[in-house]
Amino acid sequence: MQPLPVNVNVPVPVDESPVREPDHDPDHDPDPDPDPDPDRDLDLDLDLDLDLDLDLDHDHDLDPDPDPDPDLDRDPRWPLLSSLALSRFGVSSFRPGQRELIGSVLAGRDALGVLPTGGGKSLAYQLPSLVLGGPVVVVSPLIALMKDQCDHLDDANIDAAELDSTLTASEERDTEREIRAGEHPLIYVTPERLRTEACLRMLRARGVKLLAIDEAHCVSAWGHDFRPAYMAIAKAAEALGRPPILALTATATSETAADIVRALGLRAPLVVRTSVVRPNLAFHVERTVNEMAKRVALLRLFDDEPGPGIVYTATVKKADELYRWTAASRIPVARYHGRMSAADRERSRAHFMDGTVRVMIATKAFGMGIDKPDTRFVVHYQVPDSIESYAQEAGRAGRDGRSARCVLLYRLEDKSVQTFFIARKYATRGEIAKVVAAAGRAGVGAGERSGDELRAIALETGVSVKRVDAILGCLARLESGGGGRDAGGDACGAIAAEYERRRTRDAERLAAMLHYAQSTQCRRVAVAEYFGEAGSARCGRCDACEGGR
Repeated sequence: MQPLPVNVNVPVPVDESPVREPDHDPDHDPDPDPDPDPDRDLDLDLDLDLDLDLDLDHDHDLDPDPDPDPDLDRDPRWPLLSSLALSRFGVSSFRPGQRELIGSVLAGRDALGVLPTGGGKSLAYQLPSLVLGGPVVVVSPLIALMKDQCDHLDDANIDAAELDSTLTASEERDTEREIRAGEHPLIYVTPERLRTEACLRMLRARGVKLLAIDEAHCVSAWGHDFRPAYMAIAKAAEALGRPPILALTATATSETAADIVRALGLRAPLVVRTSVVRPNLAFHVERTVNEMAKRVALLRLFDDEPGPGIVYTATVKKADELYRWTAASRIPVARYHGRMSAADRERSRAHFMDGTVRVMIATKAFGMGIDKPDTRFVVHYQVPDSIESYAQEAGRAGRDGRSARCVLLYRLEDKSVQTFFIARKYATRGEIAKVVAAAGRAGVGAGERSGDELRAIALETGVSVKRVDAILGCLARLESGGGGRDAGGDACGAIAAEYERRRTRDAERLAAMLHYAQSTQCRRVAVAEYFGEAGSARCGRCDACEGGR
């Protein structure tokens, strides 16, 4: 049994200041994967079919650590790091949680950091990379996020490399040659690339000093954004000689945090948790009776908040519809979703980031890696699937520290869209049986499967490639003893049962989101309590607080 982690709660200063089912057509599906080839890295924040470890054993008790970094000021590298923080990153003082995490990295200790969106998580590994004397490998789920961070590091005159599927063959050869030659203190990889033997062999030869896991909630089968490839990270860490691991996320309940510790094999980690909700954000829920009322409320918000903002929708169809309506209202607007071409998505992103347009209408595909500090508002036009998603997306507002608004335009009927998605999210028992049988006939091993093999099984069974990969990934763990059952029919039943448990958990998350929307409790307190934060003070700025005066 692994040693229990220790926990540090970092205080953050408080700012005192009729039901109709959705049209069941393809336009109402969740954002599609624009790059479905399983041999390539996924490049969108999407709902993914689940590839689960069925033998979860959580320990939620996190003991407090009274002195998380007692020797940091005596570390001879600390004065240099403080100077580099200012000269390279423009940081004169650390945000809550950053100092503790940096101290853990310097001490060679595993750590889990739960810091809010925009809370400066990346500094915890980027700054130490300058003094560790060896490469820091950063696992990131999004190619766009990797590229954005590498661009910012280049501006700071910090050498970083990225390994992903967008590189040409010659670019990949050049990058690998540079890594072998000892260049690049920071190396960004996708989880899919990290699990390849060629990548592991190259990185092992360099002697990795730190393995940093960005968006670590993707490893948790209980998290809201599970990514199957993250399950291989613990094994990859052992193959790299088991360097210290730094796991970072913006949204993790106590259950998810415990699962991250278990799934990554963290050893007596320091757990640093700050408030999920930044004090400069004002949360509001506006109840609406119909579509027209929503649009009136949105126009009023556009008038009240002259700065840039993001409007999230639950479906591609609604994003397109709202984009056309906003443009007709003579408001500079762009749109972003997974059915757009990569070039069109990048053009929209660039126009929003440089201020060419003021408003972005988007699905959840406009997600991780979006950092526009002067975003003054984030609106959820339809209810999201969970408080985790809501907090993460709302946290893209006000990263410059100035006041910003996070508004949910709530209509009870909107829940039918999310209920529909939950019902369709997982493979059925019939699909599981067909995939397992087809893999057996083709002699495809669950643990070793190529993209061509997955596509062949998908063509034979009529099941999507992504879903085939998820089913076979789950089967692989069952065959290796992860679920305690034999492969074949029993495995099919085990996978189906786990999918049903996941569906139930998704429904519980949605119910919590609906309760938040209907509650009269302070919005900041409600979100904080959901994530296990005790003793949060009322914000005095949300609709619930203002209505109770």
